[in-house]
Amino acid sequence: MDTTKTEARTDDTKAAEAAEAPGTTEATGTSEAPEAKKADGEPAAGAAVDEDAPRGADAADEDGEGTEDAEADAPPATAAAAGSVASGAGAVVAAGLGLASLTGTWMGTVLAERQTLLGQIKLQTGKATDQIGTVYGAPWHTHALVNGLIALLAVVVAGLVLTRTRPVWVRAVAWGGLALGVLGIIVSAGMYFDLFASMPTLPKSGGAGTPGS
Repeated sequence: MDTTKTEARTDDTKAAEAAEAPGTTEATGTSEAPEAKKADGEPAAGAAVDEDAPRGADAADEDGEGTEDAEADAPPATAAAAGSVASGAGAVVAAGLGLASLTGTWMGTVLAERQTLLGQIKLQTGKATDQIGTVYGAPWHTHALVNGLIALLAVVVAGLVLTRTRPVWVRAVAWGGLALGVLGIIVSAGMYFDLFASMPTLPKSGGAGTPGS
């Protein structure tokens, strides 16, 4: 009788200890493994949580923002191509202006002819006495001044092209335009200040009379 009661008490004690132990089943006596994450994606109660790590959609948004920033920082190919085309056009324009400053332009010719006409009008109306300086000198200096301005413009355009890194052919053309522009300025200055040739002068009339018969 006492043995039966003792066995019953032992079974009750084991059942109570099994109920108090977490994750232990009465049938098998083994503990259940805690779930790493809940069904909704949240970590389990016993799992360590990294508060600084991005979660779910936030991490995806950060990755997307990083990609957009990288694409925004990268220079577009169209802008680079447009810059190359503009620099090439500027180099060609500089070379053309430098060559025109040496050979002359239509504008310089028209202004010189206009100055010639004004000189003739002044001579006919008595407003000028120096025939050579009015009819020849003024148009010559006007032509030289126009050529000098064009040469200066060629130097400015070529200098702007050479201030930045450009392709080799663009820099070569720009250097050619710069050289022609500088040469045009020198030639125009020589023409304007009569350094290459002096102004023509009228010969002085002789005082000898006509011999009599």
